[in-house]
Amino acid sequence: MTAGDTKVPGEDNAFKAFMSALYKTVDAPVTWFRESIVEPNQQKYPWYHQNYRRVPTIDECYSDDVVCDFEANAQFKRDRAVDSEILSILRQRYEECMLYETPDHLTVCKSLWDKYKDAEEAWFIKYGDLGGYADARKCYMKQKHRMIWEKRNGPLSDQTK
Repeated sequence: MTAGDTKVPGEDNAFKAFMSALYKTVDAPVTWFRESIVEPNQQKYPWYHQNYRRVPTIDECYSDDVVCDFEANAQFKRDRAVDSEILSILRQRYEECMLYETPDHLTVCKSLWDKYKDAEEAWFIKYGDLGGYADARKCYMKQKHRMIWEKRNGPLSDQTK
């Protein structure tokens, strides 16, 4: 080992030293942000989505209770968004299976198709024909009218087959 061999590990030449300095100028703020802001918040909130408490449904609210009505509508809209996303995921899974398994997709993907159709039917029973401005009260009235119709005429699923 001679007197000129005093090298810093990882910085063999000027180019590597420049690239290391450039990397550190970009990486340091990102690392600081993650370690000081993101990770402490993850310890307080272990979920990446917000968990809402369940509130009374619209049938449990008094007719003049505006706050309960608002909370029931907000919960209804969240539930509808979740159910719509579940339906979208099931549809996407079936379409991917269909593309991947062609030409045998009718037999291989049948279970995914059946799950999707059952979920679609359940979604339509609850949310179908309500329109874009649906709220919890309209959905509750739809459910009530369906139950009255089924009490008078029998289950709807028996008549469609």
